[in-house]
Amino acid sequence: MSSSTTAVTPAELTGAHTDEAAALIGGARERIDALDDRIIGLVQERMAVSAVIQEARITSGGRRVNLSRETAVLAHYRDALGRPGTALAMTLLELCRGRV
Repeated sequence: MSSSTTAVTPAELTGAHTDEAAALIGGARERIDALDDRIIGLVQERMAVSAVIQEARITSGGRRVNLSRETAVLAHYRDALGRPGTALAMTLLELCRGRV
C-alpha cells in the first residue's frame, strides 16, 4: 500500500491563478503577518497601560471604568476607520477592562 503525496503549488496555496500573483500574495501575506505581530504587541502594551490607569483610579476611590473616556475612544476609532472602527474599539476596550 503506497500513499502518493501531491505537491501543492504556490498558486494553489494562495488562490492565485499565476505564479507571479502567488509570489506577490506570498510576500504580502508575510508583511501582514509581521504587521499582525506588531498590532498584537501594541494591544498588549495598551492593556498594560490601561491596567496602570485602572489601578490608579481604583486606588484613589474612583471607578474602574470611565465611560466618558470610552465614548471618546469609540468616536476616535469610528472617525478614523468608519463604522467597523467602532467594533474594533469595543474589542480593545473589552480586552483592556478588568485586568487589575
